[in-house]
Amino acid sequence: MADHAPVIKNRKAAYDYHLMQTYTAGIVLTGTEVKSLRLGEANISDAFCQLENDELFLRSMYIKELEQASYFNHDPRRARKLLLNRNEIKKIAVKLKEKGTTLIPVQLFFNENGFVKLEIALAKGKKSYDKREDVKKRDIERELRRSE
Repeated sequence: MADHAPVIKNRKAAYDYHLMQTYTAGIVLTGTEVKSLRLGEANISDAFCQLENDELFLRSMYIKELEQASYFNHDPRRARKLLLNRNEIKKIAVKLKEKGTTLIPVQLFFNENGFVKLEIALAKGKKSYDKREDVKKRDIERELRRSE
């Protein structure tokens, strides 16, 4: 596809969580949702993934309603089904049973065929001192780059 579809990232993900393993999932969307995503009108920073009856769902992701869509519009925060193969879902289900493990969206993008894909990651929450360490490392690296 020649158009430049935006990549929507969850900037809080790497700051708040230790990302362990990532998966790329398809996502079930309506036409108005895809059009809004092409315009970059979405936010995944509050979203989370939930396992229900051996199916994965993305909850609380915001996709802005399309103004031109009239009554065919979508609900901006509806639950959206994620498409992974059965083996991947089983592996994720086993990992999610571990204490402190969660599944979060990392980035939303269009692949080379024009399909919307969501990169999700198994993650463990960081403690506040871990976050401080990360900020300290980033500051040190920035200072080293400046001094070169």
